[in-house]
Amino acid sequence: MNVKLNDNVLVITGKYAGKQGKVIATSPKNGTVTVDGVNIHKKAQKARKANEVSKIVEIPAPLDVSNVMVVCDACDKAIRIKHSLVDGKKVRVCPKCGATLDKAFAGKGGKSVKKEEAPKKRVRKRAKKEETAETPAGDKAE
Repeated sequence: MNVKLNDNVLVITGKYAGKQGKVIATSPKNGTVTVDGVNIHKKAQKARKANEVSKIVEIPAPLDVSNVMVVCDACDKAIRIKHSLVDGKKVRVCPKCGATLDKAFAGKGGKSVKKEEAPKKRVRKRAKKEETAETPAGDKAE
């Protein structure tokens, strides 16, 4: 399944053909994706508490993944996904413009993003002990 969470997709068949939306859920086992604002179903929601009111809720239902195409952010066209290797990792690429679709590698035309340095260890600073001019408690002068 080449569609991932937060991808922009175009619905190509069915009642909502031609609509674009953002993927809000994927189910690779069932081969479905849920797109925001597409395939809206109405569901009756019963009041669960005394102060709540029963209502009809609109919920986006899943679509088959074969009914959507990923939209490239760079060229804004519906595309088929092409895979290529970048720094030893398999990356999704637009075959029309060559832009990478994976957010981690979307930096500079398919090049990987620089690795961030690990944060420095925090060292607890200890308060300086105040030295007193008095003699120690064990050496009392009498």
